[in-house]
Amino acid sequence: MGEPPLAAALYIHVPFCRAKCRYCDFFSLAADPSWFAPYVQAVEAQMAWAARQAEIAPQTLYVGGGTPTVLPLDLLLRLLQACIRLWGPPVTGELTVEANPGTLSRGDLRRLAEAGVTRLSLGVQSTQDRALRLLGRIHTAAEALQALEEAKEAGFRSVGVDLIFGLPGQTLEEWEQTLRTVLAFAPEHLSAYALTLEPGTPLHEDVAAGRLPLPDDDLAADLYLLAEEVLEAAGYRHYELSNWARRDPAWDHRSRHNLAYWRNEVWLGFGAGAHSHAFGRRWHEVEDLPRFLRTWAEAPGQGEGRVPLYASPTACEVDAVSREQGMAETLFLGLRLVEEGVPRQRFRERFGVPVEAVYGPILEEWEAQGLLQVDEERIVLTPRGRLLANQVFLRFLP
Repeated sequence: MGEPPLAAALYIHVPFCRAKCRYCDFFSLAADPSWFAPYVQAVEAQMAWAARQAEIAPQTLYVGGGTPTVLPLDLLLRLLQACIRLWGPPVTGELTVEANPGTLSRGDLRRLAEAGVTRLSLGVQSTQDRALRLLGRIHTAAEALQALEEAKEAGFRSVGVDLIFGLPGQTLEEWEQTLRTVLAFAPEHLSAYALTLEPGTPLHEDVAAGRLPLPDDDLAADLYLLAEEVLEAAGYRHYELSNWARRDPAWDHRSRHNLAYWRNEVWLGFGAGAHSHAFGRRWHEVEDLPRFLRTWAEAPGQGEGRVPLYASPTACEVDAVSREQGMAETLFLGLRLVEEGVPRQRFRERFGVPVEAVYGPILEEWEAQGLLQVDEERIVLTPRGRLLANQVFLRFLP
């Protein structure tokens, strides 16, 4: 008998944006429409090559970016259909597309839902025009709310909203207004990320040069606590440090795709710059659009037998993940899950040892300081531990 299919969360990266946001350091490019069709063709060729190398059972499919909805809708749907033709629909039924306000019409949203997209992730970021200008977003607050209203009407099973807090000069009142304005639309999912000033981005340069104030860490903590309070009162389940899902007896609105990352499971990325984690290795596709297009335009053939997916002709920085790394990453990624944490039995089944045998002294130290809760079933961060999460995680790194 052959090997069972590889159960994996699938990700497709669309690196195009109308304009690069001032805080973003992801691999993305200002959109040139002449790239769109060749890019879709190249990703189709990469996926077809992968299908010849390995049997894959997609658990979820997530199309991110960049801004996937910068692509003409027919090309975006072509990408989805190519993936489903090769491997079938996701086992969990979760098919997510990221979108930004101003890039989809009401009719486009309906077509996405009718095509099988079950989850839309909308990059709102703020409902304050001043904050949107500071972030370099292409939409206004009014456009964001219109997009959210239209997305809720389109027929998706889940609509998620991304927000950013901890901006230079942001107040508690502004943040609460943003939260309550968004909650009026009852999105099924909400992500609230603390702003990170990434070196080399325009926003980082403005703060470094004194043109903008340095974000206040104490205020950022207060903003986070306010989000916890407001979202809990509104009926949302805080399931990951930066993510909340609306409580719904009919459907679990947590991002199943992102759960694969936090559980340190298997994911496969397609498209320039996409990352993968499988076969005890990590790698990413080349962040060089002309090279990516050129390579896959040549449609690499089967060759002599199958090769590992990390031997993709556009794979870069292929790193073997040591057992020590794997254990550390499983622990600190799992601790991001507010309720689930790191289940003891799952850790033992995966690595063959109890978690205390590897990290006993560190667990005892953080538990004594009130940052971890350790019981017979799992290890989770305490509410205070969530505020100091990065400090906790660092101790587990090899």
